[in-house]
Parts: sequence; structure tokens; C-alpha cells
Amino acid sequence: MAITDRSAVQKKPNRRKRKGLYSRTAPARAAAKPADILNAAPVPVHAFELREDGTILASGPPPSDGVRPKPRAEAPAPVPPSPPRLVYRDEQRGLWLYHGNCLELLDAIAAKHPEGRFDTIFADPPYFLSNGGITCHAGRMVRVDKGGWDKSQGPELNHEFNREWLRRCQRVLKPNGSIWVTGTFHAIFSVGYAMQQLGFKILNDIAWEKPNPPPNLSCRYFTHSTETVLWAAKTDKSKHTFNYQAMRRISGKQMKTVWRKEEFPPDPGYLGSVWTISAPGSDEKALGKHPTQKPLALIERCLLASTNDRDSVLDPFLGGGSTAVACARLGRSCVGIEADENHVNLSIRRVNAANKQKEGELFA
Repeated sequence: MAITDRSAVQKKPNRRKRKGLYSRTAPARAAAKPADILNAAPVPVHAFELREDGTILASGPPPSDGVRPKPRAEAPAPVPPSPPRLVYRDEQRGLWLYHGNCLELLDAIAAKHPEGRFDTIFADPPYFLSNGGITCHAGRMVRVDKGGWDKSQGPELNHEFNREWLRRCQRVLKPNGSIWVTGTFHAIFSVGYAMQQLGFKILNDIAWEKPNPPPNLSCRYFTHSTETVLWAAKTDKSKHTFNYQAMRRISGKQMKTVWRKEEFPPDPGYLGSVWTISAPGSDEKALGKHPTQKPLALIERCLLASTNDRDSVLDPFLGGGSTAVACARLGRSCVGIEADENHVNLSIRRVNAANKQKEGELFA
């Protein structure tokens, strides 16, 4: 909040209002600003029931005039449906994909499963990079403009958003569950601080090294070639899953937190604490691409380390569906939530393709 006069400095804060932002008695206020940041326009919140089969029954009134609010002119973005819609369901494989606002659906999941619903969460939240900068893509200088959802609203509101979605994720984790979050320096320090504020137990910070990053066009600082992956347990009392022996068999020795490509066996790769994994190739983008798409090798490695067969995984920012594809390939169940309709459709195409490929392997 900008301070405009001295009286604003001397005035004591209203403790009731400040507390209400994070209290359970004020869900609308708790979701208002994070939803505004994520979607570049307020998302109406309606009462709805999450059924046992994953479908959603709307129990509240529709928007007053049936018209969605228009996005702000400075950051146009489509508004996801409210309540969220189940757009893909495969009960046999345990895959459910939703189009909607993750904050809304996470509240409904927490109400339905107060004891926790997921064994692991893999989250690739907005990095807040799309603010007029430039980068290099395919040898050309281009603007960094991934969409309204990636625009920074300032450090305070960005951090408030990170607290809100992490708080909801913590509620839907099982007592011994864990969460993986990827990010660059633009957002990952906020994520780590929010985790500490909420009582997560940070287990590792993984350095994911990109072997072929975009060059630094300004030549005024080092080339950005890594992302950080934070791995945290729900609480300091959680007995999280870590498949140590399986990881040791892959690497041939105890894993570090850097994964380097030159030390990778052909498949599935070396596991240390610097992980060198190439960005998604053309095969992973054959059905379409997402601007921040993560390689399947990275997600599969995280899931192999922290989950067992048929465990349940959540991705609150599904993007192009890589987490759902990884779960389909590894035999994990997955709930994915995505606000952008185009990316939801891409996720469905990729999951269908992964299922057909797996079926072909089984009957080959």
C-alpha cells in the first residue's frame, strides 16, 4: 500500500481487518487479491459442491447478469469459469483435469478432504517475469510476454499470492505429504519465505541446470542458466516419502542437489543436487507448447523420488499438462488445475497421447 501522508504512518492498523485476510471466516477476502494477481481480473466466487467422482455441482447463484467481468486494460486475460469445470476424467488411471481458478478448487478440496487428499504436489507457479523485458528466442530478440497471469503486481502482492496458494496446498496435502515448487530468482525466494511462514519443512533446494539457456543480450550480467526446485514436507513432523535406494540405483551413488547432464546414464538420468536437464524438445511440444513448459524428465524424477505407485499428485498450475503426462507414464493419479482454456485443451491432447502410447507399450 502506498503511503500518501504522515497520518497514514501514525495511524494504528486495524488488527481485525488485517487478521481477516488469512482467517477462515473471510474466504472471499482471502482469495480476492491472489485471484486478481493470477488472472488479471477478479474471479467471482460461487458456492459449489465437489462430488466424490470429481464432478462439480454448482449450488450458488450465477453472476448477477451472466456476464464475466472484463479484464483490466493494462493486463488483458480471460477469466476462468467459476465454479471450475471438470474437463477430463479417467477414473481407471486416476486422472482429473479442471479448467478454473486453483484457489477456488483447492478450498473445495480442503472442505471435502479435511484430513488431506494428495501425497505430493508439483507446482510451477507464475514467475512474474512479463513486465516488458527482452530475451532471445530462436536467435531473435523478443519481448518477455507470457500472458497477464505472469505480470508482476509488486513484491508485496506477489508474495501475498504465493502465501495464499501455498496455504491452500498445505491444507490438501496428507500429513506425510510433500511439495515441489519450481522457480527463478524472480519468485522462488518469496516461495521459500512463504513456506517458512506457513510451517513447511524445506527438505532440499535443487539446482536445475539448463545446458542451452538463452544468451544474455545486454552483456551486463551472467547468463541465467538455472532454476531452483524447492522440495518441502507439509510440516516438520511429516514422515515424507523418499525413495533413496531407487534413486541410488539410478545414479550409482548417493544423490546430490545438482544434476549434471554429463553424468547422466542414458535413462532415466543422474540424480544429484544440480540437475542438468534440457528444456522440452520438439517431441514434447509436438501437440502444442506452453511458454514455461517443464521437461518431463524433471517432473518424473521428482515424482519417482517422492511417490509410490498409485500415489495421488496435484498440480495447481497445470499449464501444458506435463505433470499429468508424467503421472500417466509413471502410474500415479493426478488432479490438474489450469486457468487458461487453451492450455487446458493442450493438456487433454497430451494426456490422451500419453495414454495411447502406454497402451501401445503394454500390448506390443
